[in-house]
Amino acid sequence: MSNSKSLIKKVTGFRLFLPLACLFLVLIINVIKTPSFFNITIQNGVLYGYIIDVINRGSELVIFAVGMTLVVAASGGTDISVGAVSALAGAVCCFVLSGGEQSTDFYHAPYLLGVIAAILIGMICGAWNGFLVAKLRIQPMVATLILFTAGRGIAQLITDGQMIYLRVDHFKMLGASIPGVPLPTPVFVAIIVVILTYILLKKTAIGLYIETVGCNSKAARLVGLNSTMIQFLTYTFCGICSGIAGLIITSRVYSIDANNAGLNLELDAILAVALGGNSLGGGKFSLLGSVIGAYTIQALTTTLYAMSISADQIPVYKAIVVVVIVTLQSPEFQKMRKALVAKISSGKTVKEAA
Repeated sequence: MSNSKSLIKKVTGFRLFLPLACLFLVLIINVIKTPSFFNITIQNGVLYGYIIDVINRGSELVIFAVGMTLVVAASGGTDISVGAVSALAGAVCCFVLSGGEQSTDFYHAPYLLGVIAAILIGMICGAWNGFLVAKLRIQPMVATLILFTAGRGIAQLITDGQMIYLRVDHFKMLGASIPGVPLPTPVFVAIIVVILTYILLKKTAIGLYIETVGCNSKAARLVGLNSTMIQFLTYTFCGICSGIAGLIITSRVYSIDANNAGLNLELDAILAVALGGNSLGGGKFSLLGSVIGAYTIQALTTTLYAMSISADQIPVYKAIVVVVIVTLQSPEFQKMRKALVAKISSGKTVKEAA
């Protein structure tokens, strides 16, 4: 009996237990409501199915969540501009490749140049946010509110307020699939971003530095860490992630709509970090937890669509579920749960003794 209790305690004490349990719960609900949820078919050499759609459509959110995780860990704040930055990066890419034309059937510049321009603009936006937060000590949400508000406006200036269409098959591959490859391309991009970030954090000291600065930036300075630079780099990296996500978003629809590209994804990214068991106050973090949180959010969104719930109503249902999940993961709820379990156990012990 004691061994089973010890095993349960170890399992429930695992840091990723709650994020995995939440994802499992959402998937189970999917199976109940949609028995064919895990069915996978191949059409034209490409895998199709609800679960493939979750993995595919969640790719941008995973990339956003990776950048957001480091920002939250280092600064104890969130970057609410990532959606707007992705739209701006996509606008720059499409403008470069289209040569400024509203619609084109061929590239006016090398594709690689458009990709570099998008990532570079994302990096510049991230560096701007990092400068405001790390150097000028502006509260992160207020600092990133500038690009949250102005980012799409700048994108509209670049596109002259018009949608730019790139009707080139090659341009669609990043957001769709490569001929002969069954999995959608965004899945590979998300995997590469996660792996490279994980290697960077685990094979260098940067991960430890981020946690140290996030826990106590003043103490980090006293031990010789450049807190300003570390926070600046995390925001810059988050901007790069937004630029990559912007490339996928525009490629999916082979066009850029600055008003809608990446709309509200910053909120989902923050939720993914929270659902991953990460503290929004900074400090210790779990990159894998954020990835699980991102797929949980996307699975929930796919579930609601499968239940024929309109797009306007989805945020309401999503908010209710997220409130429940975040409450279950909150430290105060965990204390209450442990106190209740201890009370029940002590009551049983008294009865047995009597």
